[in-house]
Amino acid sequence: MSAVAGRGTPVADSPVTTDSGQRTADSGQRTADSSLPSHAPSRISDYLQLTKPRITLLVVISALVGYLAGAPPGAVEPLLLANTLFGTSLVAAAAAAFNQLIERQTDAEMRRTADRPLPAGRIEPDAAALFAFGLFTAGSAWLAGLVNPLAAFVGAFTTASYILLYTPLKRVTTLATVIGAVPGALPPMIGWAAARGRLDVEAWVLFGIMFLWQMPHFLAIAALWRADYARAGMRVLPVVEPDGASTGRQAFLYALALMPVSLLPALLGMAGPVYFAGALALGLAFLAATIRFASRPAEPGRARAVFRLSLLYLPGLWLLLVVG
Repeated sequence: MSAVAGRGTPVADSPVTTDSGQRTADSGQRTADSSLPSHAPSRISDYLQLTKPRITLLVVISALVGYLAGAPPGAVEPLLLANTLFGTSLVAAAAAAFNQLIERQTDAEMRRTADRPLPAGRIEPDAAALFAFGLFTAGSAWLAGLVNPLAAFVGAFTTASYILLYTPLKRVTTLATVIGAVPGALPPMIGWAAARGRLDVEAWVLFGIMFLWQMPHFLAIAALWRADYARAGMRVLPVVEPDGASTGRQAFLYALALMPVSLLPALLGMAGPVYFAGALALGLAFLAATIRFASRPAEPGRARAVFRLSLLYLPGLWLLLVVG
């Protein structure tokens, strides 16, 4: 064969070309390999975003408070507590994932949610459904097998009512906010059921606190993002009544109702005078913020103040309950 690469001569016959091609292939392989580490974390991040980590963390903390409040003094079982919190985190994550799956088209219409993995197209709906179902199945089985059936039932009911009632009703009626506050208030009861194996009146007090707290919290969010909710066709109160009068008034009334309910743990012997004083101070501050909001509901700064204070109120109250 000719040593000169001409027409009809295979390029592979040239050792120089072969080495160069190999170096090019190796370089291409290294480039492809180097892209894998950056892609994998992004996928993990997307699936993590499906679980709404901050909301899931709040659910787990509330279950923790319910367990610690329900466990007899000196009778906290670390393994049972760990199983409770892990199982609760799975069912809470499942609820968040199912919610985003159902609302993916609505999320695409809202600026604050348009970049979520499903509306942005980074995760396929079938994959999200499988992920959510796997979390729900695993969480329910974990709670049933390693905690107790009652905790598993409360956890499953929390997820089911959130995705089957609250989520579809958001585009139908303003009462969806009230209905959604029910599953939102159940996490402390998961913890209580895990500790006691039953739901005593104290568990319902914790439910009442969280139910009433959610209403000013979510009404303030709806007021701040009213245009976004309107664009997506969500029937939240600030969209239906744009002047904000009813929104501010209801935020105040729920905060007012929260005051006596938040003091019940001290009256029922669940906590002492430190809790009573702290709960009273937090309640008065929260109530004052809602009064200011109700007086001028059209001012975004007042809704924002209620929202921010709500983020301090609940963790502060739970801390007082556990410590007190």
